[in-house]
Amino acid sequence: MEAEIAIVEAGMARHRENLEKLRTAVHRCLVGQDAFLDRLLIGLVARGHVLVEGVPGLAKTLTIRAIAAAVEGSFSRIQFTPDLLPADLTGTLVYHPSSSTFSPRFGPLFAHVVLADEINRAPAKVQSALLEAMQERQVTLGDASHPLPDPFFVLATQNPIEHEGTYPLPEAQLDRFLLKCIVTYPTPEEEGRILDLAGRASPPLPSPVLRPEDLLALADFAATIYLDPRIRDYIVALVSTTRSPRERGMPEAAPWIAFGASPRASLAIAAASRGRAFLEGRAFVVPEDVKAVAADALRHRLVLTFEAEADGIQPDDVIQKLLTRVPVP
Repeated sequence: MEAEIAIVEAGMARHRENLEKLRTAVHRCLVGQDAFLDRLLIGLVARGHVLVEGVPGLAKTLTIRAIAAAVEGSFSRIQFTPDLLPADLTGTLVYHPSSSTFSPRFGPLFAHVVLADEINRAPAKVQSALLEAMQERQVTLGDASHPLPDPFFVLATQNPIEHEGTYPLPEAQLDRFLLKCIVTYPTPEEEGRILDLAGRASPPLPSPVLRPEDLLALADFAATIYLDPRIRDYIVALVSTTRSPRERGMPEAAPWIAFGASPRASLAIAAASRGRAFLEGRAFVVPEDVKAVAADALRHRLVLTFEAEADGIQPDDVIQKLLTRVPVP
């Protein structure tokens, strides 16, 4: 164990410098939202997609655009609407009469960072096309599949309070998001700073400080963060308890959970825990890392019963109880 940690620590300073450059560049455009920014950075270094939920006006889109601007790669913003078609995302085949051939014309999904704004406004066919891109990192046009740029991140937003003209995301697609972040209101002090800045020129988006290959290097390094077998077993215990709470000592939660989390949740927690340890400057994962990311990795993967909804039980309530009941190594 000590040898593995020593190897990771040897490369920590150089990679942490790049990560801090990215964080500092993005933070110049924001007031507050530190926890939200950290979750997006964890998603980037874990090579996972992030779903962002919050009421309008909380700088969700601004934060994502700032991250994309700080990375010298391609960026696409797609405003999802009920009349969107799959070809509006993936592109289509164009016929050339002179040669009687078809050639692909790629859509906005072919970018390093894709902002899917109000993703829950798109119908099922569009979600299906996006699902292939998120999971397989490729797009199929006609009878040929085309790889997407590497790295490829989908950062999606959705509005939790407006339901007219929206479509609930299928569970299979929700499961493809590494994290689901809830963006909350700013503190009174932060809102005061926002008011002080009102009427002035908005801060410009940051200049690029990293290249796409730098992001890939950060992700490769984050994957080497040491995960002790006891931490691994703790993650497995957390996720397994969501599937069979009664058998694992949480009988009160059994009436609340219709379907527990799949093994993809265990992978997500492990990857996000490594990412958080990286952000904290540690070469190894500790239980606090797991606890910090558990809610973001699990809240969109738990399917609650009608009984839980009737009692006002939310996924976060179940997760917090889970964290207090499962023994910590």
